Amino acid sequence: MELKNCEKCGRAFGSLGSETLCTKCSVDNIETDFKKVRDYLYDHPGASVREVSEETEVAERIILKLLKDERIEIIDDSNGLLSCERCGVSIKSGRVCDDCKNELAKDLLGAAKTLRPEEKAPDKSLDKKKGGSFHIKQRH
Repeated sequence: MELKNCEKCGRAFGSLGSETLCTKCSVDNIETDFKKVRDYLYDHPGASVREVSEETEVAERIILKLLKDERIEIIDDSNGLLSCERCGVSIKSGRVCDDCKNELAKDLLGAAKTLRPEEKAPDKSLDKKKGGSFHIKQRH
């Protein structure tokens, strides 16, 4: 990790590579870029990544990040631009297709159940009529 100064605000931050902006400025930039892309796509639905990049001056890698973060979506089902990272099928946005999301969710729930024991139902034997009620003793 290398200590650098942010090009935008001047704050010192730890950089793992070629980053030139601190985390706060990076988030601000991505939000600004998202608004540019969103506004352009409202006026030009169906535009290509290259066209959006050229017209908004937002890097193609940022547009792809917005697609993977599910902030924007591709119109065509078979687009060839994004594919499921698990099974390879073409997707409109995100990292995995709906089928793989569902399968991963089931796997995760199954793993969670094996890691923690099932919670037992409350014992019905303690009924109010059988002395199962409680109170606080008076302090002397």
